[in-house]
Amino acid sequence: MGDLPKMAISIRQPWAWAIIHAGKGIENRDWSTRFRGPVCIHAAKGCTWEEWDDALYFMMGHQDVHPPLKHQIQRGGIIGTAEIVDCVEQSDSPWFFGRYGFVMKNPQPVEFIPVRGALGFFDWRSAKQAQPTPPISPEEAQFNAVRYHERFGPLDEPGPADPGRRG
Repeated sequence: MGDLPKMAISIRQPWAWAIIHAGKGIENRDWSTRFRGPVCIHAAKGCTWEEWDDALYFMMGHQDVHPPLKHQIQRGGIIGTAEIVDCVEQSDSPWFFGRYGFVMKNPQPVEFIPVRGALGFFDWRSAKQAQPTPPISPEEAQFNAVRYHERFGPLDEPGPADPGRRG
Protein backbone atom coordinates (compact mmCIF):
# COMPACT_ATOMS: atom_id res chain seq x y z
CA MET A 1 0.00 0.00 0.00
CA GLY A 2 2.91 2.36 0.65
CA ASP A 3 4.11 2.33 -2.95
CA LEU A 4 0.76 3.32 -4.50
CA PRO A 5 0.30 6.87 -5.80
CA LYS A 6 -0.93 9.43 -3.25
CA MET A 7 -3.68 10.82 -5.46
CA ALA A 8 -6.76 9.01 -6.76
CA ILE A 9 -9.60 9.74 -9.13
CA SER A 10 -13.03 8.23 -8.62
CA ILE A 11 -14.63 6.66 -11.69
CA ARG A 12 -17.99 4.94 -11.89
CA GLN A 13 -18.12 1.26 -12.73
CA PRO A 14 -17.82 -0.41 -15.15
CA TRP A 15 -15.71 2.41 -16.66
CA ALA A 16 -13.05 2.06 -13.93
CA TRP A 17 -12.87 -1.68 -14.63
CA ALA A 18 -12.46 -0.93 -18.36
CA ILE A 19 -9.45 1.32 -17.69
CA ILE A 20 -7.70 -1.39 -15.69
CA HIS A 21 -8.76 -4.49 -17.64
CA ALA A 22 -10.10 -3.61 -21.09
CA GLY A 23 -7.86 -1.03 -22.72
CA LYS A 24 -9.97 2.07 -22.01
CA GLY A 25 -7.10 4.49 -22.45
CA ILE A 26 -9.06 7.69 -21.87
CA GLU A 27 -11.26 8.95 -19.03
CA ASN A 28 -13.95 11.43 -20.08
CA ARG A 29 -14.59 14.52 -17.97
CA ASP A 30 -16.26 17.89 -18.34
CA TRP A 31 -13.25 19.58 -16.70
CA SER A 32 -9.61 19.73 -17.72
CA THR A 33 -6.53 19.05 -15.64
CA ARG A 34 -2.83 19.82 -15.67
CA PHE A 35 -2.18 16.80 -13.46
CA ARG A 36 0.29 14.34 -14.96
CA GLY A 37 1.65 11.22 -13.38
CA PRO A 38 0.56 8.08 -11.59
CA VAL A 39 -2.89 7.98 -9.99
CA CYS A 40 -4.96 5.38 -8.19
CA ILE A 41 -8.18 4.36 -9.90
CA HIS A 42 -11.02 4.46 -7.40
CA ALA A 43 -14.17 2.56 -8.35
CA ALA A 44 -17.06 4.72 -7.19
CA LYS A 45 -19.62 3.08 -4.96
CA GLY A 46 -22.61 4.60 -6.76
CA CYS A 47 -23.97 3.31 -10.04
CA THR A 48 -27.55 3.47 -11.28
CA TRP A 49 -29.05 0.79 -13.49
CA GLU A 50 -29.34 3.31 -16.32
CA GLU A 51 -25.63 4.17 -16.08
CA TRP A 52 -24.73 0.47 -15.94
CA ASP A 53 -26.93 -0.41 -18.93
CA ASP A 54 -25.56 2.48 -21.01
CA ALA A 55 -21.98 1.46 -20.24
CA LEU A 56 -22.63 -2.20 -21.10
CA TYR A 57 -24.44 -1.22 -24.27
CA PHE A 58 -21.43 0.81 -25.40
CA MET A 59 -18.75 -1.66 -24.31
CA MET A 60 -20.38 -4.79 -25.66
CA GLY A 61 -21.79 -3.24 -28.81
CA HIS A 62 -18.88 -1.05 -29.85
CA GLN A 63 -15.76 -2.43 -28.19
CA ASP A 64 -16.64 -6.15 -27.86
CA VAL A 65 -15.74 -5.82 -24.18
CA HIS A 66 -17.62 -7.91 -21.62
CA PRO A 67 -17.22 -6.60 -18.06
CA PRO A 68 -18.31 -8.58 -15.01
CA LEU A 69 -21.97 -8.39 -14.01
CA LYS A 70 -22.97 -5.49 -11.78
CA HIS A 71 -23.22 -7.63 -8.64
CA GLN A 72 -19.74 -9.10 -9.29
CA ILE A 73 -17.76 -5.91 -9.84
CA GLN A 74 -15.87 -4.16 -7.04
CA ARG A 75 -17.12 -0.73 -5.99
CA GLY A 76 -16.19 1.68 -3.23
CA GLY A 77 -12.42 1.44 -3.32
CA ILE A 78 -9.08 1.46 -5.13
CA ILE A 79 -8.92 -1.19 -7.89
CA GLY A 80 -5.74 -0.21 -9.73
CA THR A 81 -3.35 2.46 -10.91
CA ALA A 82 -2.66 4.23 -14.18
CA GLU A 83 -0.57 7.13 -15.38
CA ILE A 84 -2.24 10.29 -16.68
CA VAL A 85 -0.04 11.47 -19.55
CA ASP A 86 -2.24 14.13 -21.17
CA CYS A 87 -5.56 15.95 -21.15
CA VAL A 88 -7.10 16.34 -24.61
CA GLU A 89 -10.13 17.97 -26.20
CA GLN A 90 -10.03 15.71 -29.27
CA SER A 91 -9.03 12.10 -29.75
CA ASP A 92 -9.43 9.29 -32.28
CA SER A 93 -9.95 6.85 -29.42
CA PRO A 94 -13.32 5.09 -29.59
CA TRP A 95 -13.47 5.58 -25.81
CA PHE A 96 -13.42 9.39 -26.14
CA PHE A 97 -16.76 11.15 -26.00
CA GLY A 98 -16.31 13.84 -23.41
CA ARG A 99 -15.48 17.48 -23.42
CA TYR A 100 -12.04 16.53 -22.09
CA GLY A 101 -10.21 13.23 -22.01
CA PHE A 102 -7.56 12.24 -19.49
CA VAL A 103 -5.20 10.00 -21.48
CA MET A 104 -4.29 6.96 -19.36
CA LYS A 105 -1.29 4.68 -19.82
CA ASN A 106 0.19 1.71 -17.96
CA PRO A 107 -2.91 0.47 -16.10
CA GLN A 108 -2.17 -2.01 -13.32
CA PRO A 109 -4.68 -3.82 -11.11
CA VAL A 110 -4.12 -3.83 -7.35
CA GLU A 111 -5.73 -5.74 -4.54
CA PHE A 112 -8.99 -3.98 -3.64
CA ILE A 113 -8.68 -1.32 -0.93
CA PRO A 114 -12.00 -0.02 0.47
CA VAL A 115 -11.83 3.80 0.45
CA ARG A 116 -14.48 6.50 0.40
CA GLY A 117 -14.38 8.42 -2.89
CA ALA A 118 -14.40 12.16 -3.53
CA LEU A 119 -14.84 14.58 -6.40
CA GLY A 120 -11.79 15.55 -8.45
CA PHE A 121 -8.38 14.24 -7.49
CA PHE A 122 -8.11 13.30 -3.83
CA ASP A 123 -5.58 11.93 -1.35
CA TRP A 124 -7.07 8.50 -0.81
CA ARG A 125 -4.95 7.76 2.25
CA SER A 126 -6.58 10.60 4.17
CA ALA A 127 -10.08 9.62 3.00
CA LYS A 128 -12.18 7.77 5.52
CA GLN A 129 -12.30 4.04 5.02
CA ALA A 130 -15.46 2.88 3.33
CA GLN A 131 -17.30 -0.38 3.66
CA PRO A 132 -17.25 -2.34 0.41
CA THR A 133 -20.61 -2.81 -1.29
CA PRO A 134 -22.15 -5.91 0.28
CA PRO A 135 -22.96 -8.92 -1.89
CA ILE A 136 -26.50 -9.09 -3.20
CA SER A 137 -29.00 -11.83 -2.47
CA PRO A 138 -29.36 -14.83 -4.80
CA GLU A 139 -32.82 -13.57 -5.74
CA GLU A 140 -31.45 -10.17 -6.80
CA ALA A 141 -28.63 -11.88 -8.71
CA GLN A 142 -31.18 -14.00 -10.59
CA PHE A 143 -33.26 -10.91 -11.38
CA ASN A 144 -30.13 -9.10 -12.61
CA ALA A 145 -29.15 -12.03 -14.83
CA VAL A 146 -32.63 -12.18 -16.39
CA ARG A 147 -32.62 -8.41 -16.96
CA TYR A 148 -29.14 -8.58 -18.49
CA HIS A 149 -30.17 -11.46 -20.79
CA GLU A 150 -33.32 -9.62 -21.91
CA ARG A 151 -31.33 -6.49 -22.73
CA PHE A 152 -28.17 -7.97 -24.27
CA GLY A 153 -28.91 -11.59 -25.12
CA PRO A 154 -26.79 -14.57 -24.07
CA LEU A 155 -23.47 -13.75 -22.44
CA ASP A 156 -21.47 -15.42 -25.22
CA GLU A 157 -22.86 -13.13 -27.94
CA PRO A 158 -21.77 -9.52 -28.56
CA GLY A 159 -24.19 -6.80 -27.51
CA PRO A 160 -26.23 -4.66 -29.89
CA ALA A 161 -24.49 -2.11 -32.07
CA ASP A 162 -25.98 1.36 -32.13
CA PRO A 163 -23.46 4.06 -33.07
CA GLY A 164 -25.83 6.79 -31.89
CA ARG A 165 -25.68 5.71 -28.26
CA ARG A 166 -22.69 6.14 -26.00
CA GLY A 167 -22.16 5.74 -22.25
